[in-house]
Amino acid sequence: MRSHHCGEVTESHLNLEVDLCGWVHRRRDHGGVIFIDLRDREGLVQVVFDPDYQEAFSLAETVRSEFVLKVHGKVRPRPEGTENINLTTGKIEVLATALEILNKSETPPFPLESDIEVSEETRLRYRYIDLRRPLMQQRMKMRRDVTRHLRNFMDDHGFYEIETPFLTKATPEGARDYLVPSRTHPNHFFALPQSPQLYKQLLMVSGMDRYYQVVRCFRDEDLRADRQPEFTQLDIETSFMDEQAITDLMEVMIRELFKRTLDVELPDPFPRLSYAEAMRRFGSDKPDLRIPLELVDVADLLSDIEFKVFAGPAKDPEGRVVALRLPGGAELSRKDIDYLTQYVAIYGAKGLAYIKVTDRNAGLEGLQSPIIKFIPGDAVLEILDRVGAQTGDLVFFGADKAKIVNEAMGALRLKIGHEHGHAKGAWAPLWVVDFPMFEWDDKDQRLFALHHPFTAPKCSLEELQWEPQRALSRAYDMVLNGTEIGGGSVRIHQTEMQEVVFKLLGIGEEEAQQKFGFLLNALKYGAPPHGGIAFGMDRLVMLMTGAHSIREVMAFPKTQSAWCPMIDAPAEVTDFQLRELGIRLRKPPTEPKGD
Repeated sequence: MRSHHCGEVTESHLNLEVDLCGWVHRRRDHGGVIFIDLRDREGLVQVVFDPDYQEAFSLAETVRSEFVLKVHGKVRPRPEGTENINLTTGKIEVLATALEILNKSETPPFPLESDIEVSEETRLRYRYIDLRRPLMQQRMKMRRDVTRHLRNFMDDHGFYEIETPFLTKATPEGARDYLVPSRTHPNHFFALPQSPQLYKQLLMVSGMDRYYQVVRCFRDEDLRADRQPEFTQLDIETSFMDEQAITDLMEVMIRELFKRTLDVELPDPFPRLSYAEAMRRFGSDKPDLRIPLELVDVADLLSDIEFKVFAGPAKDPEGRVVALRLPGGAELSRKDIDYLTQYVAIYGAKGLAYIKVTDRNAGLEGLQSPIIKFIPGDAVLEILDRVGAQTGDLVFFGADKAKIVNEAMGALRLKIGHEHGHAKGAWAPLWVVDFPMFEWDDKDQRLFALHHPFTAPKCSLEELQWEPQRALSRAYDMVLNGTEIGGGSVRIHQTEMQEVVFKLLGIGEEEAQQKFGFLLNALKYGAPPHGGIAFGMDRLVMLMTGAHSIREVMAFPKTQSAWCPMIDAPAEVTDFQLRELGIRLRKPPTEPKGD
């Protein structure tokens, strides 16, 4: 039906006759001449309808926004002074000699050619309209380009693309599973995979050596801007490669991706931070290194003072007291500081102490703060020296349990860093390594795997059993601009080690056999040393396109309540379907009717 895409017609096609198909993006009637911007996924082209071609012109008068057209015409240069340098097609136009309306359109629920704010629910309800917008088309193209490059890289480096099952078994760790009832096995359920983790390990036992898959995964959990109930990841597993070899190869892949798709040179090599250093300096295991602000420990200077707000956490083995310097922050008003105090309260902080440095050379006289009277002067001055405070700066303090301080002050660091212009550079990748194997949960009084229970420790079996809470793992996360885009580890490949890890996690021998017996058996048959990583494709494309949510780079996402307004899912099913599955629903109680 067409000879060219709309966005591909350029000066190289001057004087050629072309057939174009697309949607009416904009229609303008200028004194007897009609201009239509015709749009397809490759872009826009200006089509001119002249009264000399009466039949096409008369039909063009009836055309409205989002009509689907086929145009035959001749490419000519635009009149001097009317070129549009923002368009690939901006130096030409097409003089239409024939027009066919392929389909009409009702008035769209929102205009596609403007920047008018439209509610997300409306956009998702009419997603097929929203996806026509040039911005969304560009994002889908970027997603295509990213996926194609990553697949090509994997193929070029000897990886096999292998599909793993969607109908699998529920896992005891991590997020909640989506369960699928089985009609052929009454009272039994499949689970949709949160990850192909165990299957890809079994592929290594099978001798596949290098595996990858662009795979859909599912998690029934609370949503955030970078989470969805179903998402896509690039899943990778290798044999006979240690963590250094795996991370080196993945760096090459990401550097080539950014160079080819964005023409961006990422650092070589990526910097590396241990988990402990990342938490100490930035309060986060996914720090945004574009922001140079850092947390500075000051507990040693405050442990012996009478001010219990600081002294208590300073003496507590599980506490932490930190200072955070904001260059130029002395200009903040009390209202600004109150706002930031409310912000850190979201993360459990009970307050936000501060010192304004109005004149560094004046000593204590050059400071403004409601807490100075509670802290010895020499301690105050040493704190200012330690954080490098200068005239005009503001120093914030966090004091509480280390977890609360890290979360609250880490979030504050990001907020003030971005809002006050301290972010430097466009891209800041890094590796975070040396994660703890386990974390202790006070509520359940037991250990949990920080990554997953198949991650190998850096220590021996005996050391792991003796001091599990001191053990580090062979895990590694790739972080970009404060977002984790990939996480992986070297896996446990020996049965004895896996059984010990299960035991430390409170998974008894019987439960381990019931849930993971197939893996434990497989490890007995010559499992090779292996490891891997998974990249969140949605997060990666979100960052690369500058979108603010992964919903903006997914074709058909769910809302934050895991609902699809377009097809109204999830939905009820019939009683017949439920009977076939042997399921009976518990109806919520109904309100009694009034008299």
